Amino acid sequence: MTLHSPTLHCPTRTPAHVLVLGGTTEGRTLAAALDGRPGLRVTSSLAGRVARPRLPVGQVRIGGFGGPDGLAAWLRTEAVDAVVDATHPFAAGMSHNAALAAAATGVPLLVLRRPGFAPVAGDRWHLAPSLAAAAELLPGLGRKVFLSSGRKGIGAFAHLEGLHFLARSVDPPEPPMPSSLEVLLERGPFTLDGERALLREHRIDVLVTKDSGGAATAPKLTAARELGLPVVVVERPPVPEGVPVAADVPGAVRWLEQLG
Repeated sequence: MTLHSPTLHCPTRTPAHVLVLGGTTEGRTLAAALDGRPGLRVTSSLAGRVARPRLPVGQVRIGGFGGPDGLAAWLRTEAVDAVVDATHPFAAGMSHNAALAAAATGVPLLVLRRPGFAPVAGDRWHLAPSLAAAAELLPGLGRKVFLSSGRKGIGAFAHLEGLHFLARSVDPPEPPMPSSLEVLLERGPFTLDGERALLREHRIDVLVTKDSGGAATAPKLTAARELGLPVVVVERPPVPEGVPVAADVPGAVRWLEQLG
């Protein structure tokens, strides 16, 4: 695909159409990088799970597709030439659906996925394959828990008694929830000074986070390391087999340029 050409692989179609499955910083950055290029139309799709999402530039659709069949139908109807899956690293369902839809339609698919967090000297990490597994580790690690794993996952800790939870999310969580829970409604990025103050003010014993990667949420890991706190890190799901991966927006742009 040549981004300055009016076509991808169909000479009668103009402009070329790229679908960005977004909702992340990378998705917004990619949409901005492609915006205004001659002969190119970009549609960003957001899941609609956040009440006031940060919208990318350009054309935006909000809401699900109705599974892989619905997405495949949308790709055909909207004459999509390429798909970039720039969803959250833990949006495994959407990534799976995108892989199935791309295979069914023959539309090229790329996963744009930021690198995960990497432990450094002084970290006290406990890896968990799921939120449920993370919950099982907590009773032996501390009593005051900072949950920084998203509002959708709070229910995995609802059964735990004798622990106090501080949870941070953009929108209020929904039941089930732990009996002792305090919620902070905040949106990142967060500063290192702010994370230090939060952990100290709430006398946090242990941090729970997903391996989402990215600079916006990394300061909490640094603050936990400085305070010697254990951190339960939920491992990210794998990328669908056989789908190429770009670690950053320039890599995704290069992939698009090379399609033609």
